[in-house]
This record gives sequence, C-alpha cells and structure tokens, in this order.
Amino acid sequence: MTPPQKPIIVSSAPPEEEAAPRSLNPEGWPRPKGYANGMAAHGRVVLTGGVVGWDVMGRFPEGFVPQARRCFQNIRAILAEGGAEPRHLVRLTWYVTNIDDYLANPRELGEAYRAAFGRHFPAMAVVEVKRLVENDALLEIEATAIVPD
Repeated sequence: MTPPQKPIIVSSAPPEEEAAPRSLNPEGWPRPKGYANGMAAHGRVVLTGGVVGWDVMGRFPEGFVPQARRCFQNIRAILAEGGAEPRHLVRLTWYVTNIDDYLANPRELGEAYRAAFGRHFPAMAVVEVKRLVENDALLEIEATAIVPD
C-alpha cells in the first residue's frame, strides 16, 4: 500500500503571495472598511502582549492618536524582532479606555495606522475597558501575525 500523496496546488500567483494572509469576507456581505471580517494564513505565529503607546523611557505622549501612533510603532518593532512584517498581521485586538476617543478622529487615526502598517487591514476588534494596567495608557493593542513557511 502506498502512502497518500499530498495534493498538488496549481497557482499563477508568486510563492510569496500564495502564502500571504488573505482576508475572508462571506459572499454578499458588505466590504469592511479599515479591517477584515476574518483572515486565513499558515506559517509561524508571532504574538504580542498588550502593547501600549509609550516610548523606551516609559513616557506616554498626550492624546489618543499620538499614543496610537507610538503603539503602532511599538508593534512594528516587536514584529520585526520576531521576523514578521505588518503584511503578516492577521488580527489586532484594541482595548481602549474611552470608545469616543477611538471614534473622535478617524482620519488622523487612519493616517497613523497606514504610516505604520500600510494598507493591510487584518481582522480587528475594539473593546472599551474600565482601565489599563498602565495608568497613563489610553489604549493597548494585542497583535497576531503569521509569517509564511
């Protein structure tokens, strides 16, 4: 008896695109703006803990968007340490102390996001919480990336 053979996958996409995470949007659903409903990927997982928007000295900038900008930079640094890039992100979970701060400046927040991550929009959730461990933090984000094999 011969062992089962792996299926042969035929694709015209370059190898780096075949393994790249892809967004999932069920047929007939409206296209999400600024996030994905779901993501599919396979490879090595790189996770962050809750990342806040402080600098290397533990100082927080004033305001939600400046803290978000620094938080995005901090996530990029952690991803790079794990051999991942923003294009490998499959999920971001935001914890915010005031949802109105998140909703107040969509243009500036979007610009800060795209400056750090480009036009890659993984699955995202935003959760309002009573407080974060760091008293001066206005947001904290957990990131999940999958680096293709």
